[in-house]
Amino acid sequence: MIDSHCHLTDPRLRSQLADVLARAASHGVTRMITIGTDLDDAREAIALCKVLPNVRCAVGVHPNHTQNVELSDLPLLREIQADPAVLALGEMGLDYFHHFAPREKQFAVFEFQLQLATELGRPVVIHSREATDDTLAVMKKFPAVRAVFHCFTGTREEARKILDAGYLMGFTGPVTFKKSDELREVVRLMPQDRLLVETDAPYLTPEPMRKQKTNEPAFVRYVAEEVGRIKGWTLEQTDAITTANAERFFGLKK
Repeated sequence: MIDSHCHLTDPRLRSQLADVLARAASHGVTRMITIGTDLDDAREAIALCKVLPNVRCAVGVHPNHTQNVELSDLPLLREIQADPAVLALGEMGLDYFHHFAPREKQFAVFEFQLQLATELGRPVVIHSREATDDTLAVMKKFPAVRAVFHCFTGTREEARKILDAGYLMGFTGPVTFKKSDELREVVRLMPQDRLLVETDAPYLTPEPMRKQKTNEPAFVRYVAEEVGRIKGWTLEQTDAITTANAERFFGLKK
């Protein structure tokens, strides 16, 4: 099983990494995509991949970190993307829930990364929070870019817009929460070939482990179990489907 989106460089996971990886293996989670959220984090993610053969990364500038980057520094992403450990650009996008960065700066950094993804033929990992329409409007200008909207927690209407645009969607712990009926309905309607499972660890711990505040890749199993329950698949079927989708999207070797 693949955790298609986690943050192994976060101190909450990095400080206990050997144990985190051992627990993942014991839960059948053998591969992970760790995400770099700014230029410094990108370098840390790549360094981690050098010593962990079952980990690869996507690196970019998260919208909530755009206030800390100069536009003149963004061309460094081209150099960073050349590393063989890197499979995608991101996470990138727009965040209207938090107010860490001005929207103008978010738009500028987002568009630069989409243009770079177009030039390099790279898939992208999208962070969109309370900004679906604007995110899709920006992406429409870059039609060649393949994308996954990670950690989808939106409405059926928002999901339909994302699917109509041709993108994938990743599901995390909230799909297991008691009050997430609409999100489970979205999963029910998802095409088989557009669905990924992820943790976004150390955030969003799923049930039945929700009391543990630090999420970790091992727990993607519980997300997969819930997705399988909704879709009428066994865990083995869910694993095979979502693993194949992740391999295809990220260009992962089997």
